[in-house]
This record gives sequence, C-alpha cells and structure tokens, in this order.
Amino acid sequence: MTAPTIRPEDRLFHLILALMATSQGLSKDHILTTVRGYREDVEAGVQRATIERRFERDKDTVRELGIPLETYIPAEDEGNNKSTLYRIPKADYDSPQGWQLDAQDIRLLNTAAAVWREGSLSVEARLTHTKLASYGVSVDEPLVGFLPMITARDPALDALRRAVAEGCQVRFDYLKPGMSQPTTRTVSPLSIVLHENRWHLISLEEPDATERTFLLRRIVSPIKAVDAPARGAAPGQIDSITAELDELFWSKTARVQVTPGSVAALELAHRPGSTVEGDTVVVHFTDAVALGVELAGYGPDIRSIEPDAVRVAHRDALNTVVVEHGQ
Repeated sequence: MTAPTIRPEDRLFHLILALMATSQGLSKDHILTTVRGYREDVEAGVQRATIERRFERDKDTVRELGIPLETYIPAEDEGNNKSTLYRIPKADYDSPQGWQLDAQDIRLLNTAAAVWREGSLSVEARLTHTKLASYGVSVDEPLVGFLPMITARDPALDALRRAVAEGCQVRFDYLKPGMSQPTTRTVSPLSIVLHENRWHLISLEEPDATERTFLLRRIVSPIKAVDAPARGAAPGQIDSITAELDELFWSKTARVQVTPGSVAALELAHRPGSTVEGDTVVVHFTDAVALGVELAGYGPDIRSIEPDAVRVAHRDALNTVVVEHGQ
C-alpha cells in the first residue's frame, strides 16, 4: 500500500491543531497514529523510524516559528521517556493585557486571512477549518499569527510539487550566492522539504543524477517541464539528504548582538539550539546568505558579529534595501 502524498504544511497545520486542542498533551504514538500526515504513513506500512524522524523535524519547524511546543512526562511515569506528552499551551497565544485591535486592524487581518485561506491552504486544511467552525470553534482568532508563516508560498512551489507528483524532469534558472548571473539547471525532482522555515527542492541533476538541494527562493525563472521521465529516488535517499541538511544546520553557528526585549531577541533566542549570552545570541544556521537576509528583516535591532560570511551577507542585504528603497 502506498501512502498518499500529504503536503508538509498540511501535516504541520494538523499537528498544531491537535497540540493546541489538548490540555493534557498527546503521546508520540497517539500523534503518529491519528494526526493527518503521519497516520497515512503508518497505515501504509512506512518504517516507524522514518515517520519518527519526520516528526522530530516537524517539532523543530514548529519551534522555529516561535510556537511554544511543550514536552513533559507525567509524575507517575517519571523517568520513562516513552510516556512523554506534547502540547501547545493556548494561553501563550492570549493577547497581551490591555491590547486591542481597532476597526482598521480587524479589516486588514480579515483580508489577509481570506487571502491566505483561498490562496495557500489546501483542500484538506480548508475542510478542517470549516469543520471546526461548524462546531462553534472560532478558528481565525487563535490561528492568525502563525499559520500564514507556515504556508507562505515560493513562486516555484506549486509547479515543482506537480512535477514531483507527475514524475517529470524540470528546467529552471538558479542564482547561486555570490554569482551575478543564474545558471540553467535540469533536474529530476524527488521531494520538496521545509527546512529552517524555507522550502528546498531535493533532486537529481541531469545528466549524471548528482544529488542536489536547491533553495526555492533562488529559482529566478518559471519552472519548465521537460519531456522526459524523472529518475526515482533510491530507498532512503530522501531521508539521507534531509538528514545531511540537519547535520549542516547543527554544525554551523553565528553570533549576533540584539536589542534586549526586541522581536529579534525573542525570535532568535527561540530558534532550535540557540544560546543567549547577555545581549548576544548564538544561532544555528544552514545557509549564510539566507541567514543574512533574514537578519536584515529585523532592521536596527540586530548586528552580526561572526562568522564573516553571515556578517557580509547581512550587510549586503541591508545595502540592497537602501538601493531599492532609499531616497
């Protein structure tokens, strides 16, 4: 039996809903056998170790989004890791005391939520949204704030998903960091994965079937289908490549100075593996340029210290903003 293809953001959507809906917490076994995106793999006979690795990566992604996923072991099962329960405390999403939205804020949020629901939420997730509303659960209010981050689209995402599903090769122009001109790449797409809250294409590049991982935001042309069947992945190949991404992430760190109490300080401190030393945060990363662009988004609340690759990428990203938007 072959497991149906479940989009990663659908799986995260249902995982977050399940963990927010429980006050006592859910065990890993309960999650893997009942939550959409895991349940189908269990029913199809996918190896347990493979499903558990996916769950571990999803937990990291949820935390990268700033969502407080808690784990604890009930007192009566202390010392038994198999009894670990997972939950997302809804109280942490309560509005700050005294904080209110005016009419204009509400109109903007409703508009954004409508665009998100219609443009980037899959059929299954929309059905869940509707079902919860029919039970009298107000979905929009607690979900606004993190779900749009999960489903943010790269322009190439849907076209590459279709290519993976249809098993055809594709061609696109890709701009590598430090290069002034893109190069044309022809690949057999194997899978789309979410890593560090960014979409990546795992593929075999033609003509030699070389393993390649592409950051979707660096694809600078439309995706063109090639009239040739795609090569298939070897058993365990996709998990192996994804594991290499994880290993790269944990092997590299950057040191940045942040304004205490700022959004930058809060979000960077809660990235997986981050450590805080006064007004300095040490964060893990995979791609120096991608991190530099992310840091630039925090504006004056952050200063890169090391390594040089991140510091230069951060400076270049800020200079680009000045050139494109400065007066």
